[in-house]
Amino acid sequence: MAQGQPRWREEAWTSLQNRRTESKTKIKLTRCGKITLGVLIAVIAAVVIGLLSYFVTCGKTPFYYHISFKAKNIDYDSKFAKPYSQEYMDLNKKIETLINETFHGSKLRRQYVKSHIVQVSQTKGKVVIHVVLKFKSCYKNNAEKFWDRIETILYQKLKSQNGSLLIDSSSFKFSDIAMPIGENLLNTCCGQRTITPSGNKIAGGQDSEEGEWPWQASLQQNQVHRCGATLISNSWLITAAHCFIRAQNPKDWNVSFGLLLNHPQTQRTIKNIIIHENYHYPAHDNDIAVVRLSSPVLYTSNIRRACLPEATQKFPPNLNVVVTGWGTLKSDGESPNILQKGLVKIIDNKTCNSEKVYGGVITPGMLCAGFLKGNVDACQGDSGGPLVSANSKGTWFLAGIVSWGDECALPNKPGVYTRVTYYRDWIMSKTGL
Repeated sequence: MAQGQPRWREEAWTSLQNRRTESKTKIKLTRCGKITLGVLIAVIAAVVIGLLSYFVTCGKTPFYYHISFKAKNIDYDSKFAKPYSQEYMDLNKKIETLINETFHGSKLRRQYVKSHIVQVSQTKGKVVIHVVLKFKSCYKNNAEKFWDRIETILYQKLKSQNGSLLIDSSSFKFSDIAMPIGENLLNTCCGQRTITPSGNKIAGGQDSEEGEWPWQASLQQNQVHRCGATLISNSWLITAAHCFIRAQNPKDWNVSFGLLLNHPQTQRTIKNIIIHENYHYPAHDNDIAVVRLSSPVLYTSNIRRACLPEATQKFPPNLNVVVTGWGTLKSDGESPNILQKGLVKIIDNKTCNSEKVYGGVITPGMLCAGFLKGNVDACQGDSGGPLVSANSKGTWFLAGIVSWGDECALPNKPGVYTRVTYYRDWIMSKTGL
């Protein structure tokens, strides 16, 4: 990549008679034995097949339920509206622990999978907790019985609660949910992953695994990957403004999600593209844009959103961050089909602005990440993709957006990213997030 260039791109008669009689008897016995054995084998086979069928099908169809109830002794706090706040996480842990203990100690312990708070609302200043539960069931022909058992167990437990959680039993509500919606709600929390593999090597990068970076998206023009993007809600993506300098018509673009470019899990068309009003190519300032999908995606274990940081959140120098994308493996090199990941570190703007690095062109809205010795970096085709950082709770926040750099992975030429916190208010103004 040229200097300052954007990063887009399975015997006797009697004796004989006796023998014949014996022979007939033997034959008869033998035939009878075969028939008996055959029946026995058939019965055993039927039982085995039945058991196999039971174990194979049991739990294959998950059941999802929604419950809500008011906690009389917990005052509502506006911080409950933020799923990554300490207050929300503490409340979620308390409720999940209660529900886990309830079902692990019941006859449904083998069917219970998990639960998760999906919303905390309020009524008269007290919290109303909304929880989604997932079960695997063998009650294929008696879903109503299964419903009744779950509801009874939950209601009795919540009704008897006291101490740190006083439940208003009259407020208890229970209903089932269709699978796609239930799975979507279970995965709605931002910045969460189902796996936490290692690996640090994009240029100098390493293959990612399924579900490792569930917020990564590919922006494609005429079915060809051009840029990366980050899912920040069911309907919105955030990316770099320079991705659209040659095509700003939403009809020319589509979005894909999944590990592989040639085998996407989900695809969407685009409704509209909003580019920062003060972005002027070829300048790098204000290199940010938000994209609205034509229809919302449903969250799954492999498609989730990243958390947007508050404007005041800090990403200090030397902090480990990860950049991901389908960009070339080296400057002007081949593009991978598997999503790549690279572990880099935040470099403070003062160092990045030194004469031997970028000589003063790094502005407050930019963030540098990489290594001064080079080796790992974003490259062409990674533009618009995420630079993320995990907090102490393992929640991933979007720190930067791949913007530009001097070629790829060169010494003293780290990647330059759009600083998300700097544009937090702008993002809110355009998306409401």
